[in-house]
Amino acid sequence: MYGAISGDMIGCPYEFDSGDKTKVFPLFISDSNFTDDSVMTVAVAEALMDTIGQDDETVTAALVKSMQKWGHRYPDAGYGGMFYRWLLAKDPKPYGSYGNGSAMRVSSAGWLYNTLEETRHMAKLTAEVTHNHPEGIKGAEATAAAIYMSRTGRSKEEIKAYIIREFGYDLSRTCDEIRPTYYHIESCQKTVPEALTAFMEGTDFEDVIRTAVSLGGDCDTLTCIAGGMAEAYYGIPDFIKTECRRRLPDDMKAVCERFEKMVHGS
Repeated sequence: MYGAISGDMIGCPYEFDSGDKTKVFPLFISDSNFTDDSVMTVAVAEALMDTIGQDDETVTAALVKSMQKWGHRYPDAGYGGMFYRWLLAKDPKPYGSYGNGSAMRVSSAGWLYNTLEETRHMAKLTAEVTHNHPEGIKGAEATAAAIYMSRTGRSKEEIKAYIIREFGYDLSRTCDEIRPTYYHIESCQKTVPEALTAFMEGTDFEDVIRTAVSLGGDCDTLTCIAGGMAEAYYGIPDFIKTECRRRLPDDMKAVCERFEKMVHGS
């Protein structure tokens, strides 16, 4: 989960195409702060940890409760308009979104379950509370599947073949081909394939992060998604994890620590 959160922090200063589309930049600067991506990553993780082994209805209710709780706790984290209204609603309902929010918050689902099928099912549940458009669900499932396959030792070639076969994403372009014309767009279908490509091309965790940021666009979310995959495949360097933790409030760190103990036993 720290991979996703650090990706959010590192990408944040360069959101809205405000960077130079380069891999050469300081990883952490004064403006490298967590955004809604991290808040909702924590919220989803907490709900999933609280409901391991329980039925879908219970999981869904826990997701809504946790997401609203954390959204109210951090109301100025940069939520989109429709999602913010959902956070404030007394009886929130899914609103057909295919935005990339479903993919940026799902990383914990890639770690908590024992099979790829269960991982995808739980990812679907995390999306459907808001992003019940087929593309929103697909983005969450593809992201969680890539994380699950990475942490269970599958090669990038195997992961890429599975993602193409199961989800139909076009992963034929290189980052050099994507970068010149890529722009800020907040849909799953224009973010998840690019995050996957940055992950596929990266040579280690840091290189994945730098590659994702270099694409531009909605790069805090793109890098959050890619960072979750990179952590599962490579692990995360201690210095990045330490700097990430330093920038998190205690309540968010507590959820991350609980998650680490649950998935790593330490």
